[in-house]
Amino acid sequence: MPLSENEQRLLEQIERALVEDDPKFASAVRSTDPRTYLRRRVLRSAFVFLLGLVVLVVGVVLNQVPLTVILGILGFLMMLFAALRGAADLRRISGRDVGGRRPGGRSRTGRSRPRTRTPFMERVEERWRRRWEDRP
Repeated sequence: MPLSENEQRLLEQIERALVEDDPKFASAVRSTDPRTYLRRRVLRSAFVFLLGLVVLVVGVVLNQVPLTVILGILGFLMMLFAALRGAADLRRISGRDVGGRRPGGRSRTGRSRPRTRTPFMERVEERWRRRWEDRP
């Protein structure tokens, strides 16, 4: 969604004030690529995934019932968290949003999808109303 003229003007004023207050910080922010931060997060996620795998294997090797279960669950949760976070960051790096759509609301074909569907909660409420109205 594009910004209105008023919002653009306010954003420019904030940017100018930032440059005047701290020019070194402003130049650092301008020169930093957000993908660099996301790449670091993907690498950290890969490291946490491998660490979770090691915890899981150590739990299996120890073969002590309560400790094996605890380490197995902990390792699995670490791997799951790392995989989900890494996949989300990879999607953000490639510029795609959830479902293979680009952030601007356009699909891969370039056509914009119209939003004709009603929100989930409205559909649930409508079904609930109909259910109670149909009862004798």
